[in-house]
Amino acid sequence: MEDLSRLASHGPWDVVVDTSGYVPREVLTLACVLEPVVDRYVFVSSVSAYAGWPIEPLTESSPVLKCPPDADGDFGHDGDPGPSVYGFTKAGCERAVTEVFGGHRTMILRPGAILGPREYVDRLPWWLNRVRRGGRVLAPGEPGRSIQPVDVRDVAAFALLGMQTAGVFNVTAPGDETFADFLGACVTEAAPAGTELQWVADDFLVSRGVRQWTEVPLWRTYAGAWAVDATGARAAGLRTRPLAQTVRDTWAWIRQGRLVEHECAGELGIDPEKETAVLATWAASRF
Repeated sequence: MEDLSRLASHGPWDVVVDTSGYVPREVLTLACVLEPVVDRYVFVSSVSAYAGWPIEPLTESSPVLKCPPDADGDFGHDGDPGPSVYGFTKAGCERAVTEVFGGHRTMILRPGAILGPREYVDRLPWWLNRVRRGGRVLAPGEPGRSIQPVDVRDVAAFALLGMQTAGVFNVTAPGDETFADFLGACVTEAAPAGTELQWVADDFLVSRGVRQWTEVPLWRTYAGAWAVDATGARAAGLRTRPLAQTVRDTWAWIRQGRLVEHECAGELGIDPEKETAVLATWAASRF
């Protein structure tokens, strides 16, 4: 608390952009201390705060998980699919900010999957490193499935509009690009000659125990996973770059070798032996 009071003594500021609030009671304390010296509060939340994600298509009016603004970081429960402790606590953080600053001084951003240079979750980097190994690459589900990952730089640019803009906004790409577009861009940037994408049906992967979102990053079969309406954000100034540009710039960053160490690194991606076995079984089932 002493550190927060010292921080507040250096104000006032136009806006605070909070990208790392996970524990509601801590965000509540921060908001209370900063409210007298900050005009606006921008909080980066998540689509996981919605009660219906990833099952149902979402708009900003979709129900949000219920979490008190003074909850600890372990509030809620995990479901598969369904709610998560992460989602509950993000919803609680949102409530903490809005209760202190009010809706007219608060901008809540709910992005989906965020990709781009310096990513530490290892979704896009995993795919780029996988296609770099070449060979037959397991490509999940339908090539034409639309996806909505958003570039971290586009999220940052939109967050800065919080100096003039208030409200709750979903922050995703429009959904006019597909998983085939995404993997095609990865192959273009990183794959050696002869690399082949092998598309495998959703139900086959599920029946073989391949875990969605973790073993095959960004693959999810549920109807709401990539059905997040962000027209409100685009009307307010959100601009999203083509997915191929995000892939290209991330690959350039990876080749620089200045990767971001994080506790999440290495947790995603299918084991190469399991991938080979799944592909062999899939090929055999086609004849």
